[in-house]
Parts: sequence; C-alpha cells; structure tokens
Amino acid sequence: MKYAVLVVDDDPLVNELMEETICRIGHDCKAVFSGEEAMAAFNERTYDIVLTDLKMNTMDGIDVLKRIKKVSPDSVVVIMTAYGTIETAVKAIKNGAYDFLIKPVLPQTVEHVLSRITEVLSLRSENAIMRQDLEHKFQNIIGKSCVMREVFDLIRSVACARSTVMITGASGTGKELVARAIHYSSDRKDKPFVTLNCAALPDNLVETELFGHERGAFTDAKRTHRGRFELADGGTLLLDEISEMPYNLQSKLLRVIQEREFERVGSSTPISVNVRLIATSNRNLKQYISEGKFREDLFYRLNVIPIHLTPLEERREDIALLADHFIRKFNAENGRNVKGIDKSAMYLLMSYHWPGNVRELENLIERAVVTGDSEILTDDDFPADLALGRVADGVPQLKVPMKLEEGSKYLILKTLEKFNGNKTRAAEALGVSARTIRNKLVEYGLTGKQ
Repeated sequence: MKYAVLVVDDDPLVNELMEETICRIGHDCKAVFSGEEAMAAFNERTYDIVLTDLKMNTMDGIDVLKRIKKVSPDSVVVIMTAYGTIETAVKAIKNGAYDFLIKPVLPQTVEHVLSRITEVLSLRSENAIMRQDLEHKFQNIIGKSCVMREVFDLIRSVACARSTVMITGASGTGKELVARAIHYSSDRKDKPFVTLNCAALPDNLVETELFGHERGAFTDAKRTHRGRFELADGGTLLLDEISEMPYNLQSKLLRVIQEREFERVGSSTPISVNVRLIATSNRNLKQYISEGKFREDLFYRLNVIPIHLTPLEERREDIALLADHFIRKFNAENGRNVKGIDKSAMYLLMSYHWPGNVRELENLIERAVVTGDSEILTDDDFPADLALGRVADGVPQLKVPMKLEEGSKYLILKTLEKFNGNKTRAAEALGVSARTIRNKLVEYGLTGKQ
C-alpha cells in the first residue's frame, strides 16, 4: 500500500536523498526545510509518516513531533539526529515518536524503518475497519436459532478472558466472524486483531510468519521481520485452520502458549508477548491426533473454551434472517433496491441442503441482487442447480414442474457423479452412447468435467 511521507530537514542533500529513497520504495513523499513548513504542509493534507530532523532553527524536531500529534494523532513520527543521546531518545519516545535514528541515515535503514511502520499502519487500518464493521459486536453474526443464541452467550461470557478458544465447524459457517466478535467484544478491542491462515502458507514459511526472523537468518532474510505474535502483542491472534500447522511447529506453539515468549528464527533472545489465542478448524482434530497429525497436548491447550458452529441446514430458521441481511448488504454495496424474496424462492432456499453453509447463501444472494431486474427475488433469480439440490427429510428432491432440459442435465450429472466421472459407464447406465454424454457436457459448458 502507498503511504504519504513528509521529510523535515534543513539540509537540502538529506532531503534529496530521503525523497529519492522513499519514492523508489513506492510511497508519495514531500520534503520541507523547517518545522513551520511542515505544519503548513499538514494544513493542506495529512501525512501518514513523518521523518524529521531534531536540530533545526526556530522549531526543533520535538516541537514538530508535539504539534503533529495534536493535529494528526495517527501520524507516525520518526526523529533523526546526528547528536543522539539516551535522554533525547527517551524524550522523543515519551512524546509519541515511533523511532529515533542516528545520522547519517542510510537508504537501507530508511527502507527497513518504513517497512516496519507500514506493517503497523496496515494493521491499524484493518482494525479500524473491523471496529466500524462490528460496531454492534454481533451485527454480522445473524441467527435466532437456539444454537446461535448459545454462541452469542458464549461470546459474551468469554470475551474478556485470557483463555484460548477453539472454534470448530464446517467451512462457511462463520468461524472467523465469531473470532472477530470475541476480540471486538473484549478489553483488547483497541489492540491488533491479527490472523494467520495455516493452510495458506507453505510449511517452510509458517514458522517465520508466526515468530518472525532476524536479518541473515537464512539466504533471503535481507531484513528483520516481525512475526504475527509480535504484531498481535496486546491483542488477539487468530490461527485459522490450525489442523494444517506443520507437526514440527506444534511443539513451538505449545511452548509459546505455556511460557508466553518465543524467539525469532535466527535469534536466541526471548521476546515476551501478551496475546490472546483463538484457533479454528473444520477438521476432526481428535481423529488427527489418533493419526499422529496433531499433538494431543496442544489440542488441550487450545481447546480450553470450545465453540462449535453447526451447519446451516441444521439451523434453517436462520435462513430468512440471513437472506434479508445479505440483501440489505448487497443493496448498499451495489446501489440496488431489492426489497425481499417471494414465497416460492424462499421455499427453495429453505429446502436446499447448503453444502457451502452461510458463505454459499451469501454468494447466491449477492448474485441474485446484482443480476436481478425486479424488487422481489424469485426462483428465476437463482441457479437451476439450487432446485436440483433440494432435500426433504434428507432425500434429494426435484422441483416440479421442471423443464425437460433441466431434468436431463440433473440425471446426466448425477449419474456421472455415481460413476466418478466415467462417461462410458454413465452412458451404459442411461442407455445412451458415450458420445451423447460428451456432446451434452459441451452443451452444458462442462467440457472439463471428468
């Protein structure tokens, strides 16, 4: 992300070098020669980052720092000086400076400092959005069913505890939403909420993402990198899909939970953190334990407060509420004016088995709102496959009446599914040729289906 940077120094050579370095990194940069010019620049716009010299005529760097913090408290200020003392550095930090650099400040130092600052600003921005989004804490977790009321009660009761939480449930049930609700309902809500998807990273990157690394710790470690534990200090760290964490790292995670400290990769210096851990999983972790894929002692450390989210098909009384919520959401995002869903379409939604849970419902409502041409959504605003996937008492049902073409497609696809995509065997069962099956798949736009 590009940020606005202001450099304040009465030395033209320093300003030129800093401006060139910062623009090369990819940020917008303006250089001025005095504190007065700096404040004038802030009258025109706000700067995300300020690097200011300490010793300047009339207004020194500490004065610049104090004035900027008054007009723009969120701006990150770094003091630079050739006359550094411990007392001056302490004074700068006490007045809100992010860092204190000794001149000459090399380009690689500027790059390193800005990299750390942008990490902080990025997290701050994300947390501000989430605080706004969750102003009423549970507004994005919709439900009136008994199981959802129990989840709400659990969120309220555990929010301010230090205990680890394990949230389980199938994909699309809203595990991350519950984790965010716990954080933003707690006394940590003004601190970072940091996530790590354990399934999204190669095994060799998970450790450095969790714990960080020192410069030179391995071949590509060209700078010190702070891990998610450091970034989440004082707040909450969500370990998404914890079942996918490499087995050799699980013992290190267990140690952090027990001792509340860790070392960066390439360092032996312990770093203490105050982090609340929340983990999620869509797997059966007890089965993973029996298969030797997950440590039993780590499971019990994480599973202090278990929260289970049931599939959407087991809380159908929430479907109408969720659909209404998503209609309002996508109306606002797309400038639409859909007012509701007719009875036939709602029956379709209530009868479907929802393998993708709430996420699937959200996607279907978004599509219907965006592509629909009337104020009330009908059957025609939803995919034909939705009707084919209806269930009653656990038995697949077909929508009647149904066009002959829809029924043929359903029959062909279900037969292919039964024979694991084998066109020859499916054709034999249907009493047609394999060529007919291939031609129909081309017609359906499913030529890649095996």
